[in-house]
Amino acid sequence: MISPEKKKTAQTDQKSTFVFGKLNYQLMLLSIAIVIIGFILMAGKTDIYSFTKITLAPIVVVAGFALGVVAILKNPKK
Repeated sequence: MISPEKKKTAQTDQKSTFVFGKLNYQLMLLSIAIVIIGFILMAGKTDIYSFTKITLAPIVVVAGFALGVVAILKNPKK
C-alpha cells in the first residue's frame, strides 16, 4: 500500500498540462469564427443564386474547417 504522505507528494508533483498549446487554441477559435462568418454569408432569403451565397460562403466555410484541422495537427512547442 502507498502511504498517505507518498500519495500527497505524488499528486502535488504532477503538473497539470494541456494537450494543446496557446497557439492551438487561438487557431481553433479563429477557425470557429471563420466558419460562423461563412454561414452568415450563406444565410438570407433574397437572391439565393448570388456569387456570395453560391461561391464565396462555401469557400470561407471550407477554409475555416481547414484551419481547424491545422489547429489540431500543429505541434505545440514544449
